[in-house]
Amino acid sequence: MEKLGPRKAEMVNMTSAMQGYMRIEFRIPARGLIGYRSEFLTDTKGNGILNHLFYGFEPYKGEIPERSQGSLIAFEAGESTTYGLYNAQERGMLFIEPGTKVYEGMVIGQNSRAEDIVVNVCKKKHVTNMRASGSDEALRLTPTIKMSLEQALEFITDDELVEVTPKNLRLRKRVLDSDLRAKDKNKGVGKLAKV
Repeated sequence: MEKLGPRKAEMVNMTSAMQGYMRIEFRIPARGLIGYRSEFLTDTKGNGILNHLFYGFEPYKGEIPERSQGSLIAFEAGESTTYGLYNAQERGMLFIEPGTKVYEGMVIGQNSRAEDIVVNVCKKKHVTNMRASGSDEALRLTPTIKMSLEQALEFITDDELVEVTPKNLRLRKRVLDSDLRAKDKNKGVGKLAKV
């Protein structure tokens, strides 16, 4: 009930079902369901059953809030490296693996904070002849998030797009150039941090 309130849902009926389960019926705008399925499965630990039917057209109920986290955005075109991704994973969850071709403005992960951050995932480790014990340990990356088309559409905000090709599904910013994107953000849309 707490999660559906901001999505403009109205509870219609609540009854007790068998084996301690509850059956709750809501009337909610269809756009309020976008992005809710994954939250529902997380909240119910996979035990909940979500079903929806079209009820009818009703008056507009207002804005529905977007996601509260920002995006990790590729700084330059190139091929992602383990070293670059290792430094980027401290900022949030990654969508790509080492060796993925990226371009400026491509969304490569989800930031743990509200603002968008530009990260350099193509950065290579500076190689020297000097070696120190323990410095050449293998870098460990956390598992990446693989999104389906539906999950990608749920994830994006107003300034992001989903690219669908026969071989790839990518997320990107509407404006690829970071300088132009920063100018647009300075007009009052939000913040952009560069790392």
